[in-house]
Amino acid sequence: MPALSLVALVSLVSTVFAKQLDTHPPQQQHRHWAPICSGNPTNKIRGCDRYGCGSFGADRHSGKGKHAGVDVICSDGATVYAPFSGQLSGPIRFFHNGNAIDDGVQIRGSGYCVKLVCIHPIRYNGHIQRGQQLGRMLPMQKVFPGIISHIHVENCDHSDPTDLLTPVVPPFPQQDRHWATLCSGNPTNEIRGCDKYGCGYYGAPRHNGKGKHTGVDVICSDGATVYAPFSGQLSGPIKFFHNGNSIDDGVQIRGSGFCVKLLCIHPIRYNGRISKGQILGRMLPMQRVFPGITSHIHVENCDRSDPTSNLERGKGQRE
Repeated sequence: MPALSLVALVSLVSTVFAKQLDTHPPQQQHRHWAPICSGNPTNKIRGCDRYGCGSFGADRHSGKGKHAGVDVICSDGATVYAPFSGQLSGPIRFFHNGNAIDDGVQIRGSGYCVKLVCIHPIRYNGHIQRGQQLGRMLPMQKVFPGIISHIHVENCDHSDPTDLLTPVVPPFPQQDRHWATLCSGNPTNEIRGCDKYGCGYYGAPRHNGKGKHTGVDVICSDGATVYAPFSGQLSGPIKFFHNGNSIDDGVQIRGSGFCVKLLCIHPIRYNGRISKGQILGRMLPMQRVFPGITSHIHVENCDRSDPTSNLERGKGQRE
């Protein structure tokens, strides 16, 4: 074959391949999705409100069903972006009643397929690029007053998209020895002192002096917002009392060189990744179980070592 013809053939093949690559990107070349709503750069997931919770698998239909997606917080009218590159199709009707938020679109590509609901897309077909403007958030407050407005994000195969929505966390173990604030209203992670039920510091007597406190109690008012102390993987639920009382709930976080159990809280979810400082859940009503106690989160390292030094300027511990 003449050299000129060979060069022309190679050029043609390269052009065709480049076009195919653009149309059919490598599967999952981005392990984490782009932010999908302006004002929520970390794809923070809705916690719980009077209408329910936004985590994957949360109860629906009075406990008869489970949430098949996750709810990413997004203010009414905010700009919505494509989480990955792919092909659009729709419209997607979730409510089938024509209400103000009964719209959405599907994106398939880059190894993923997802439905984004309660948004109005700029179009229902054609190709879209990761991070490109997709549409706008619809007025959810008109339909559900007081709810945490959100985009319903549901994988086409009903699998959990939580990990994909979590920003990349640099894998540097213990790059920050001090943990973030655990509870709203307690920015220094102040540790419970002593009350009629006992003391909150590590090693305090338990069971009439026959045992020792294997964690620390970080002061937290009933119902307060709880945050992740570091970035990691969630697992649970963690049951401390095993009697189903009002505070018998909790979750474990493992990552960033740490592993801790946070008890007497209700997390927004029991699995998936979470970032340092991200909303983890809420403090449970400890006063119902122990009236007059200093309400607190029980914080216990998985290896039962003392977490006090990680809790930044903790006060109330024994001198």
